[in-house]
Amino acid sequence: VGFHYPGAEQPVLTDISFRIDAGQTTAVIGSTGSGKTTMMNLVPRLFDATSGTVLVDGVDVRELDPDLLARTVAYAPQKPYLFSGTVASNLRFGRPAATDAELWNALDVAQAAGFVQAMPDGLDSEIAQGGTNVSGGQRQRLAIARALVVQPEVYVFDDSFSALDVATAARLNAALTPHTADAAVLVVAQRVSTIADADQILVLEDGVVVGRGTHGELIADCPTYAEIVESQLGEGAAA
Repeated sequence: VGFHYPGAEQPVLTDISFRIDAGQTTAVIGSTGSGKTTMMNLVPRLFDATSGTVLVDGVDVRELDPDLLARTVAYAPQKPYLFSGTVASNLRFGRPAATDAELWNALDVAQAAGFVQAMPDGLDSEIAQGGTNVSGGQRQRLAIARALVVQPEVYVFDDSFSALDVATAARLNAALTPHTADAAVLVVAQRVSTIADADQILVLEDGVVVGRGTHGELIADCPTYAEIVESQLGEGAAA
C-alpha cells in the first residue's frame, strides 16, 4: 500500500507490503515521523490506503461491514480516548455482552485491575469525557483492556505501552502472550526491549520498509535497526 495525505507533495507510505498470520506477532519500529501510526491506522480503516489494498482474511477492508471489521480488528492507540460513562461501559464499547468476569480478566492482563479495584466503585466508577480523571498510563491500560474484551482476530497496538514504566510494560507483555496466542498481533513500539521476541520486525524509515526479520537478523543486516538498538543501550534501555 501507499498513502498520501490530501494536498501533500510527498507520500507518507510507499510500497508497504507484508503479511501477518494468526498466532504471530509483527512489530514495527522506526523514528518519529517514519509513518508507523499512519500504517497502523489503515488496518481498522481510520484512513484508507490511497494505493494498494489492505486485506483481512483475504478481504479488502473497504468491502467489510464496519461492525464486522470492528469485531475483527481491535485497536489500542498511543493516545486512547475514553468516553464519558463508567469503567465498565468503556470496556464494553466493542462488545456490549461481555460479562463482569471477562472485564476483570482483561483488566488483569492489562495490568489495570489493581487501580480499578482501588477506585470508589470498581467497574462502576465514573470515567470523565476523554478519560481526564485517570492518568495517561491508566488510559493506555484501559484501552488495552478494551481491545482484549473484544476478543478479535487481529490486535493493533500502536505504541500503546509508551506511558508505562519498563517493569509494568514487561509484565503486560508477558500476560498478553497467552491471551493473544490465536490472534494476529501488530505492534508499534519505541523500546526495542518490548519487541525483541516478535516473530517479525519491520523497520520503517521515511515511509519505506528498510528492514524486516527477527531481532537477531536485523542487528546483523539492518544498519537502521542496529543504530536504534545502540542508541537505546546508550540510554540504559535493555535490548
